[in-house]
Amino acid sequence: MTRRATPSRRAILKGLAASSVSVLGGCSVGEAIGGGVTSGGPGQAALLLPLSGASQQLGQMLQTAASLGGGPGIGIDIFDTGSSPEDAAAAARNAVDAGANMLIGPVFGAQARAVAAAVPDQVPVVTLSNDASLAGNGLYVFGITPAHSAQAVLSLAAQRNLRDVAVIVPPGAFGAQSVSAVQALAPQLGMQLRAPIVRGDAAGIGAALANGGGTPDAVYLPAADGNLAPIARALSGLDIQLLGSAQWSALDLESDPAFNGAWFAAPDPLRFAPFRDAFAEATGSNAGIIAGLTYDGTELARTLGRQGRQSRRGLQAEDGFSGVLGPYRFLRSGLCQRGLAVLRVGSGDFALIGATSV
Repeated sequence: MTRRATPSRRAILKGLAASSVSVLGGCSVGEAIGGGVTSGGPGQAALLLPLSGASQQLGQMLQTAASLGGGPGIGIDIFDTGSSPEDAAAAARNAVDAGANMLIGPVFGAQARAVAAAVPDQVPVVTLSNDASLAGNGLYVFGITPAHSAQAVLSLAAQRNLRDVAVIVPPGAFGAQSVSAVQALAPQLGMQLRAPIVRGDAAGIGAALANGGGTPDAVYLPAADGNLAPIARALSGLDIQLLGSAQWSALDLESDPAFNGAWFAAPDPLRFAPFRDAFAEATGSNAGIIAGLTYDGTELARTLGRQGRQSRRGLQAEDGFSGVLGPYRFLRSGLCQRGLAVLRVGSGDFALIGATSV
């Protein structure tokens, strides 16, 4: 038998980059929801996905991701959340009426709030959103949040004695949550965190850093938007360590010299590889982080169903869980702790230089 070549982290990250979506925002008004078919099996759970309306294509992709394990139909049914919070709430009520003990999904923040308000307190909701502000009162946030990225990459920076750190973010919810995460971590890590720089473009970045106290040891750039590359280029040659979030996984970083040597948080690409390969074989396309979340959420519901623990207490198991995106553990607050890798951008590939655990 010919041995299959081990894929590079660059090749696998191309899979992680696919279908990367930000789910901090809400939803648009759309079509009505569909139903689900109750099936037998150990425990009962429901997967809430947008199978109609504005995000129908995303929902169908996530449905494929969920099917790669034991799949829906073994104690797990799928309900269509449509495009609006009202559609999602109706889908959740139908799922609970059909016997669901826990809900995986929905994807979007506004829908998640509506679902949590629509179901009984004893039914936990594990949203695929990355909006940490949703957590609490039976709603658990499963997505990779700004805090997860900050914990991974700033911990490594502190270990490497990079103590004077600036953070540059765009206006908006993601930037605000990234700043809050860094401000909470900096004292624990012994870092001197400068006043955050909130900018919608790269103009005047050098002057803003100079006004903040000269050249810092490192600059954290969590947003992977159109301003990231211009900002990185503006900082090039200043002997500043660039730090990035899991959002960077969606970018072709090694083709731009400004990112050479930069560090960023990400799920370990080699751990993700078996899922990526299975998804590619099933669909002919690349999986993304949110597809991995859907797969992990489905397997979580199945595992807890076999144990008879589809409940808040089951979710909050001290030992946590392990998935294709890495180890994770739910807290009583509804937040999720995650272990992430830290990768260094090189020439044509990435090097694994650190990792966090739970």
